[in-house]
Amino acid sequence: MSTAQRQVPAGTHRVLILGAGYAGMAAATQLAARTRRADVQVTVVNAQERFTERLRLHMTATGQRLAELDITELLAGTGAQFVRGWVTAVDAHAKTVRVDDSRVLRYDTLVYALGSVTDTATVPGVEERAYTLDGPNGATTLADRLARLGAGTVVVVGSGLTGVEAAAEIAERHPEVGVTLVGQQDPGASMNPKARAYLRGALTRLGVQVISGTAVTRVRPDAVELAGAETVAADVVLWTGGTRAAPLAAAAGLTVDERGRVVTDSALRSVSHPEVYAIGDAAAIRQGYGVLHGTCQSGMPTGVHAAVSIARALRGRQPRPFRFGYYHTPVSLGRNDAVVQFTRPDDSPRRGCLTGRMAVWYKETVSASPWPTYRRMSRLPSSGAFWPRGGRFTRLRNAR
Repeated sequence: MSTAQRQVPAGTHRVLILGAGYAGMAAATQLAARTRRADVQVTVVNAQERFTERLRLHMTATGQRLAELDITELLAGTGAQFVRGWVTAVDAHAKTVRVDDSRVLRYDTLVYALGSVTDTATVPGVEERAYTLDGPNGATTLADRLARLGAGTVVVVGSGLTGVEAAAEIAERHPEVGVTLVGQQDPGASMNPKARAYLRGALTRLGVQVISGTAVTRVRPDAVELAGAETVAADVVLWTGGTRAAPLAAAAGLTVDERGRVVTDSALRSVSHPEVYAIGDAAAIRQGYGVLHGTCQSGMPTGVHAAVSIARALRGRQPRPFRFGYYHTPVSLGRNDAVVQFTRPDDSPRRGCLTGRMAVWYKETVSASPWPTYRRMSRLPSSGAFWPRGGRFTRLRNAR
């Protein structure tokens, strides 16, 4: 059951964590464990009590049931409080957060982990007519539509990993449906030739038609328009092209980038408001190879690092720079096939990859790992502080 933020004794440091996704939960479990004996109150705010497995939303979208993972159950006994509700405003000057427009929560340190959503505002017709995989409600709505579709056509827009996984899952679960994947890049463009060829072969075996090298310029009630005036018939459109952060950070006066992500320093603090840490998809975190792109593999380390940094600051010590190097790109191709591309720290492909059953096992292990990892970190926080730092790939010459 959700609880309101309780009155705290004078001298207690209030840490408010907004969002309980992969990064937010890592921050919550780590910080609660590391400050158990300190005068610190950790409060987590999230719109629902169920943890959303974003890595599996393409399964929800095809009517498959997922495990019920309860946030309050995980936090029970950790000392962290949970508040259920929608964050509707952040006042960075007053250090307050408004929840459901009716409650005001105060903080001394804020961890901003509200993630990102699909960018549906750039192309006409997307907002009104396309489905997205931003959460379980949207995925369930799509599953209901697909169950009623019959022998119709589905166009998945966006040839990145989310689009590929969704197209493969839909084609496998609904073989009577025609599935077309449309994107500006070839599917698997960031993989080595072997992994890319395997991915394309799997899509072909599943009957997915691929149209690459073009952009969708409009979504109509019965089709999508491509650059150059060509159209592709569509009874259902799933939009996976591009993301943006919620406008709350910008409205609060935090420095943000062109996608609304909070710009951070090397320790993950807002460059304009150092009492605010930004993590996961909500943050623009620069590494030696560029800005981190949001994934579970990088999101959880940002949450851990923020928690460690806050704990260090409370002990009067300076936080250390965050560094992260990528190590893999696992992609499911339905329930019985997958490909895993191993990468260099800058996310460029290595020669090694897994395909078929071994890749399925690997991908499932990765997808199932966050929840037991949170449980382990709540008991032994040091267990979560290990990830590839990336060596020369991640080093910034002028880190602040």
